[in-house]
Amino acid sequence: MSFPGNPKLRRRSLLGAAGIGGLTAFACRAAPAFWQQYRRDVKRPILAPTAVPDPSRWPDRGLFAAWLGHSTVLLKIDGFTILTDPVFSERAGLQLGPVTFGVKRLVAPPLEPRQLPKIDLVLLSHAHMDHTDLPSLRSLESRHTAVINAVRNSDLLRVRRWRRVAELGWGQTERVGPATVRAFEVNHWGARMRTDDYRGYNGYLIECGSHRVLFAGDTASTAAFRSLRSTRPIHLAIMPIGAYNPWIRYHCTPEEAWRMAVDAGAERILPVHHQTFPLGREPVFEPIERLDRVAGRDRDRIAVHRVGQEFGLA
Repeated sequence: MSFPGNPKLRRRSLLGAAGIGGLTAFACRAAPAFWQQYRRDVKRPILAPTAVPDPSRWPDRGLFAAWLGHSTVLLKIDGFTILTDPVFSERAGLQLGPVTFGVKRLVAPPLEPRQLPKIDLVLLSHAHMDHTDLPSLRSLESRHTAVINAVRNSDLLRVRRWRRVAELGWGQTERVGPATVRAFEVNHWGARMRTDDYRGYNGYLIECGSHRVLFAGDTASTAAFRSLRSTRPIHLAIMPIGAYNPWIRYHCTPEEAWRMAVDAGAERILPVHHQTFPLGREPVFEPIERLDRVAGRDRDRIAVHRVGQEFGLA
């Protein structure tokens, strides 16, 4: 059966044809452990964040950041606003009509899209559903906002609803307003589904005014961060630190994240990819506790510890 035209209508028609019961039965047969976790999560409440940032108080000079959960960070660099891998949905996963099959948040976003300042640039590291969340992106669509993503990923976006959409391969750069963004290779993969392994995946180095910011996206351990070191420091490195158990081949440990940030010449680290979705088997607060331990006397170089906290560098 084919459903030409609008992809939304195709999904709704498929849902109507299969029915929720049919999808449930299929999910149970295909991934019983996942479906058991899904049913447990239905009853689990999403906690409120312990901190709520106030970007309206950030001045137009300096570097400011707020962790909004998972890999979503709001940046303001000399008045220029950037949002990384925006995910505001209750679940991250596969959408089938009104239902999303995926992991449920542990903690709510401290800000909703409508509470954000005007966003100049959205940075997308790769197509995984916990990094490229289509409902969140659609809520942010604006003719004011540009998007930079990895190669062969723009088909996931409604391109004409953005100011412009650029794809970057490793080593390529793009300028948006006062910001220059360079993509670099990380140790991960980009497929959204099993069959689309042609999709790219990036880390990014952002240079805006006198500030340099590193957004690593998702990565396992790699020596690639050494190539980012220069005579100019990286003022803030946004590094993933969770989901390493058992996914160590694709996600770095906190100790590896710290080492890679140091390799790049980063002065401070903003740890992400933890405390938000239960993607790994490690306890919720283990990643940040391990990062604290490896930092030791340099613990003050860790910019935030909890979802909703903010950081400023005038």
